[in-house]
Formats: sequence, C-alpha cells, structure tokens
Amino acid sequence: MPHDWSVELPFDSTSPTGTGGGALRGGMGWYTKEFILPVTDKGKEISLYFEGVYCKSTVWLNGHLLGYRPNGYISFGYDLSPYLNYGTKNMIVVKVNNNEQPNSRWYSGSGIYRNVWLQKTGKVSVADWGTFITTKTLNESSAAVKIKTTIKGGGKLMGYTIKVNLYNAQGQSVSTDESLILHRDKNTTAANEATVKKSIQEIDKVEVFTNSLLIKNPRLWNIDDPYLYKAVVKIMNGDRVLDECTTSFGIRDFEFDVNKGFILNGKRIKINGVCNHHDLGSLGTAFNYRAAERQLEILKAMGCNGIRTSHNPPAPGLLDLCDKMGFIVMDEAFDMWKMRKNPFDYHLDWDQWHKKDLQDLVLRDRNHPSVFMWSIGNEIPEQWNSSGISLAKELADIVKALDPTRPVTSALNDPQPNNKIYQSDALDLVGFNYHHQDFAAFPKNFPGQKFIGTETVSALATRGQYDLIPSDSIRRWPVRWDIPFNAGNKDLTVSAYDNVSTPWGSTHEETWKEIKKYDFLAGQYIWTGFDYIGEPTPYPWPARSSYFGIIDLAGFPKDVYYMYQSEWTNQNVLHIFPHWNWKPGTAVDIWAYYNNADEVELFLNGKSLGVKSKSGDELHVKWRVPFVAGSLKAISRKDGKIVLITETKTAGAPAKIILSADRNQVKADGNDLSFITAKVEDVNGVLVPDAANLIQFSVTGNAVIVGTDNGCQTSMESFKATSHKAFNGLCLAVIQAGVKAGAITITATSKGLSPASVKISVNGQ
Repeated sequence: MPHDWSVELPFDSTSPTGTGGGALRGGMGWYTKEFILPVTDKGKEISLYFEGVYCKSTVWLNGHLLGYRPNGYISFGYDLSPYLNYGTKNMIVVKVNNNEQPNSRWYSGSGIYRNVWLQKTGKVSVADWGTFITTKTLNESSAAVKIKTTIKGGGKLMGYTIKVNLYNAQGQSVSTDESLILHRDKNTTAANEATVKKSIQEIDKVEVFTNSLLIKNPRLWNIDDPYLYKAVVKIMNGDRVLDECTTSFGIRDFEFDVNKGFILNGKRIKINGVCNHHDLGSLGTAFNYRAAERQLEILKAMGCNGIRTSHNPPAPGLLDLCDKMGFIVMDEAFDMWKMRKNPFDYHLDWDQWHKKDLQDLVLRDRNHPSVFMWSIGNEIPEQWNSSGISLAKELADIVKALDPTRPVTSALNDPQPNNKIYQSDALDLVGFNYHHQDFAAFPKNFPGQKFIGTETVSALATRGQYDLIPSDSIRRWPVRWDIPFNAGNKDLTVSAYDNVSTPWGSTHEETWKEIKKYDFLAGQYIWTGFDYIGEPTPYPWPARSSYFGIIDLAGFPKDVYYMYQSEWTNQNVLHIFPHWNWKPGTAVDIWAYYNNADEVELFLNGKSLGVKSKSGDELHVKWRVPFVAGSLKAISRKDGKIVLITETKTAGAPAKIILSADRNQVKADGNDLSFITAKVEDVNGVLVPDAANLIQFSVTGNAVIVGTDNGCQTSMESFKATSHKAFNGLCLAVIQAGVKAGAITITATSKGLSPASVKISVNGQ
C-alpha cells in the first residue's frame, strides 16, 4: 500500500472508462492482510483507518462485515475490537469494486490507493478527527488559540484531566492549559459543575470541551513562511497518560474583501493557484509523499501559491505538504450532486452518503492552515435547476456547523445572477469557472459579492511542439464543446505557443491579464497545474491524457511555465522559444518571456535582430526570423545593464544520454523516490528537440524502477516498463528506494547513443 492496479494495465481502446478515464480499465480487486495482535492488547480499542479506496469498498474482519463505503475519495475507519483474536491470526479482507464504468470524468485509478493505518487506543481516547483548533491574532504580540476536543469512551470520568501543550517548530513549549473532565451522570451536582474550568457538553458517551490558550509573539503562517505549531492533547488519570493526540496548526488571519480581494495577515495578495487531479503521472493514483512534494516544488518555483483539490477530497498527505510549503487550498467535496454526469458516478450514492461524506471531509481537514475555503461542488447540473437552491443551502449548513471559520464556494460554470446555486445565498465566495470576459463586470453583476476564479484558462499544449505561423493567432479547439472535433494536428499534438484553448476557456495570457488588472479579483485556480491521465480534450483515442497542464505528465515544464514565473516571482527570468532546428528559410516566431528588465535583444549567429520591449499589458515579445542554423542568443537589460543571457543552438544528430537526479540522497524507507531525467543530446551537448530514442533504464543496488514516462499525451508505452521512448528529447524514470542503506546506480542505454549513469545514496532512517 498504497496501490493502484489500473495504472499497471495496458492502454485499451475498448476500455469502458473511455479516454476520459485514461483508457485504463477498472475492474474488481480483493486485498487480504493477516496479522497477529499480542494478548496484551486485549482491552484496548483497535481500529483500521483507510485514507481512501477507489471505490465501493467492503471490509471484513475474520468473516464479520465491518462496513461498506462507496465514495472513492473519502477517508473512513472501522472499529475492529468486537471481532479480534489475540495471540492468534486475524484476517482482513477488502473488496474493491470499480467495475461499473464510466463512473468518473477523469482517471480515477483502482484499489487501496492511499495509506492504511492500524490504530490502538485505550477505552478513553480522543475521537478520530477529535480536535478542532482555531486561532486569532489579537495584536502583534499575542494570538488566541482555542482547542475543542472530543473524547470518546464510557464509564465515569470524574477526576480525569485534559492537558494541552502548544509547541513551536523548534519543539519549545509556548503555552499550556489543563482541564478537569466532569462526566455528567446522575450524581453530578451544580457544585461539581462550578469546579470545571472549561465548557463541557456531553453527547451520549462522547464529551466535547474547549481549552483557550495564549501564544505570545506568534509567528504567523503565510505562503512565504508557512510556520507550524503543534498542539499535544493528553488525557490523564492522575500521572498516567491514557491517550495522546498531536495536531499541527498555523496561526493566520485572512479575509476576502469585496474591493481588495484576498488579504492574508493584513497583506493583500493574489491567489495564483492551479487545479490538479489526484494522479501522480506514471505512478497512477497511488499516493506517494515524495511524488506529491515534487509536484508542489515545481509549482512553487513557478510562483504558484494555491491548490484546488479537483474535484474531490484529497489525500491527507497532500494537505500536510501544503501546510509545510505554503499553499492556499480550496478543499473540494463533490463533482456532482443528485444529477449525474456519468451513468455510474456518485449521484447513485448521493441520497444515502452525501451528508456523512461531507461531514467527514470537514472534520478531517479543518485543522490544516493551508485550507482557506470549502467548495461544495464543481459544475453542478443543479445550478440550472430549482433544487440547486435547497441543496446548496443544505451543504453549506453542514460545513458551517462543523467549521464556521472558512468561506464556502461552489465552482459555477454558468456564473450568472440567475444561477440557482448562487441564488441560494449559501455561497460566501462566488466561484467563476472560466468566463474571463465577464471578470471586469463582476462588481456590477454581483454587487457586494466576493470573487474567486475557481477554475480558469483550459489552454492546450504539447511540450516542445510548435505550429509556427502565425503564433499569435488564437485557436479554439474544438470550436464548440458539443461538436465533434475534426481539425487540429494529425499527430494529435497541440502547439506550445500559448495560442490554443478550449471554447469555454482562454489562453493563459488572456485570463492572467484580467486577473492581474483588478484588485477585487481575489485570484484564480488554473486548469491545470499538471497534465493528468484521462480527458485528452480535444482529441479521441489514441490520446489518453490531458493537454491542459502548465507542466506535462512527466513533470517537464511547458513554455508557458516561464510566463507565469516571470509574472509571479521576483527571480530573473528570460526564456526564449521555440527550439532552433528547422528547415532552411522557414519563418519562425521567436517568443521571449522576461522580467526585471526594460528590453530584450535577440542575436542570430552574432547579428542583432533588434531590441524588443513589452508595452501596455503585453506578457511576451516576438521576432519573426527566417531559420539559419547556428545560435540564437537573447540578452535582457535593465537600465542598460545585462540582467540575463539565454542561448539556444541548432542540434545535430542524437549522440549521447545525459542523466540527472532531482535528489542524490533518499531514505531507506521503501517509499522514497528519486526522479531521473534523461536528456538526448548531440556531440556538443545540445538537447536534440525531436529525439525519440528508446531508452532502457536499469538499476543496481537496493532500489527499483516504479515508473517511466516522457510527457507525450499519445504514448501507448506502459508507465511500468523499464524502457521508454524519449519525447522531444526528454524521458523520465522514477526510482524507489528499498529498506536497506547503500549506494545505487541508475544506467540508461539506447542503441547508437553513448550511455549514462548516475549514483544515488540510500540512507538509513
């Protein structure tokens, strides 16, 4: 665990998931686990916690049915205690049914694709997701922390205490508090109650109480300094600790303002976010902490500061990473309500499960400082139906009952005042999906309301592919979403100039110009940060993954990545494209993204082609250049001084492989990864921009190859093979460490090319 069986299967044009589901089959799976508990565990509460199973899971212990959970994204658990054997074998059986297809609009994966935990507590313990921490900065020198704790367990608890310690990131105690637990039974008197220091409410065998603490000189959580504290809650019986629960939290104040947009800790910032689906490229949907961390690192380097969990509850580990790395998260619950989008999707389970699933999402995620808003739905069909009013109110009420501290939104793809979900008055933020042409009129059309771009752009691109002339002519592919698409490129590629989008979307530049212009626009979540498996709009089979990403499926940036980096970061950027390998005399549009400079001068083989500067709201400059082999060099200048120099050269024939690892040291924990990039270069070390050599990867030492990819949306090669063709000069291998320390060597070979190797150290835990 975690495990996704669908990604191990071949791409299949007859798969009932369709290309929307990545042309990878679902099916039925069974998992078993034998384990022995010591006799000393008898009397404890033992439970099994699943972070996510796709989908329709049924769990048994020793032949006893524990339960059924249809939602493939929600976390859930079962009490094992009534059916356990001690000192002898126990058997867990999990049935996973992803047979009924199609049930998703994107690649879902199949199986126990997130972590599973065996939990042991005493009879009296903090309930699952049993703490709720809220913070408020009182002034520059102090912050109030309120912790509501839910305790489960029967019996009389008179004399038990709750001890709370708050620690900073250095492990130093910064505040403490202690409360007496009063079990409210028939012997409770008013005098007893008067001795209780904190408010207590009993619900059957559960008690909920609140501790209030003060932290002096707090260090606030923000996107550049995501500082985390931790709260340790202990249930004490005298000096004996009955249970201990640790929860990370951050201290931050924020608001969405009608005129100023988003304000964090008193400072107005734009939410420069992206939407992502939950697959991790060649790893499928099987969650891996390092793989998710790498994605966030690549996005952070671009200047991205927000993540929308499209369109479902995320893996808990993703939110842990967003907490630590400083991302503004829109936590999303549903892609549909009662009305279907696919024949076998969640609408079939809505009536019985939506309340429980939404409650569990909020309870699980409400302590994460990275979570700033809840989305109750994405492009919900009920927005055109009167039932949307009552359903939106119901869902917002469920959220607010459990977390009144964050705003509620819904991603509306028909963001008009007559939208039924908007008319419910349940939304704190009006979520716009696309419609960038209506952003400027938002204050007029939605007076007094607050804006968030829940989903924007939907531009299309294939990394390293270019339709040369005219590069600035914008194309909408398809012309209309409900019309079959018969145009485009025969090889099913899309030009990486930012000039192609879906009809409902825009180019990246079109939308960013609008978001950038108006303070009342709090920000946006771009569709999407990374390409993802499935939904290869606008193309049919054999396309099997999306074109929407700013970054391709393997994690290689497309050119527009550098437009955002030039706009969203302060680091110097000068990026020119396309490559410089064309037929003699071909007219080529050269684009440059740059910042921190007044101008860019372009040189061809040492001869100046002129100086260009951005004017108005331009985000790039352009030269039209007849191709002559050699060197293109760009120089950016500020006040006449050189800021950056970038050069691209004409490549010769493929001659060698160059390997590089994103990390040269990994942990010997059986999960840690290193991502190995293979570049195909000519004899002079120039990347060959159209190289498609088949590369064979091998590993010596305590590690295995768990994925290969090249970012091509139409590749039919298995993600689990140890060989893969390069695509436009690049290829990727993912290496997973074993559990023994030592050195490993990754080697790449290809017929006719000089091989390459890279060494990685696997360190003990």
